[in-house]
Amino acid sequence: MSDLPDNPKVTVGLATSGRAPILKSLIEELGRQSVMPSRIVVCYRNPSDVEGVTPALVPEAELVLLQGNRGLPAQRNVILDHVGDTDIVLFLDDDFFPQQDYIRNMLDVFRSDARIVGMTGQVLEDGAIGPGLTVEHALPRLKNVSPASPDVVTDVFNTYGCNMAFRLDVIRREGVRFDERLPLYAWYEDIDFSRRLLPYGRIVRGDAAQGIHLGSKSGKTSGVRLGYSQIVNPFYLARKGSYLWSHALQSAGRHTLINLARSFRPEPWVDRKGRMVGNWLAWRDVARGRLNPERILDL
Repeated sequence: MSDLPDNPKVTVGLATSGRAPILKSLIEELGRQSVMPSRIVVCYRNPSDVEGVTPALVPEAELVLLQGNRGLPAQRNVILDHVGDTDIVLFLDDDFFPQQDYIRNMLDVFRSDARIVGMTGQVLEDGAIGPGLTVEHALPRLKNVSPASPDVVTDVFNTYGCNMAFRLDVIRREGVRFDERLPLYAWYEDIDFSRRLLPYGRIVRGDAAQGIHLGSKSGKTSGVRLGYSQIVNPFYLARKGSYLWSHALQSAGRHTLINLARSFRPEPWVDRKGRMVGNWLAWRDVARGRLNPERILDL
């Protein structure tokens, strides 16, 4: 692959649902990046998802608001359709707050090796594995982050969906899209997308590109639906070839055991019993050879 231009253009893509106040704060923070994106594309489902979000929040970048179908892959595909002539697309969850040098450090990763097609940053704190974090917690924490070495670039199995960037020339040339058969929250859509780009270059983590994932519990899918996706999606991806069968079995088995064990004393912020029900429904379908991620829409 050819080197990037001297001043690559970056589009930040934000698929959002039900988190308008957090989204507004995130876009304000993006306006404080040391290297500004040329465009921020927000794809939403309902007008209330972008309440209060206006170009005035980020005057130095073009802000594009687009209404799309509900579901992370579908929304991210809408974003891919509207990146314009930019060189890099940076997908952030609508509750991932990047440190102010994130885009600069992300671009340094891509410049370090023309073979890099995708990268993910270092998540300093991840509220997804707990009760969730707040904007009020994240912003002061990010201002006191010790910078990581820009030389720490590690090859990884996949990108982490809360913050992942890709070269658009490869995406355009190979026609890679997010799999819309993974509906709603789309468990493992990040693995699927980045693994399908791996044959064309390197997928890496750049530790100098840092941020905090709030792991907000608003806008999430139901426990039963998520539990179903935890089992069916890995096997579906293994069948299509973007995931290893051994990894699929290990992942599905691990989540089943975790949900079963913790259903007796569930965390207040997790519907463990709902996930367990979804797990067992999914295992029944797997045993019958029915690997249809879309079934969660009927649960």
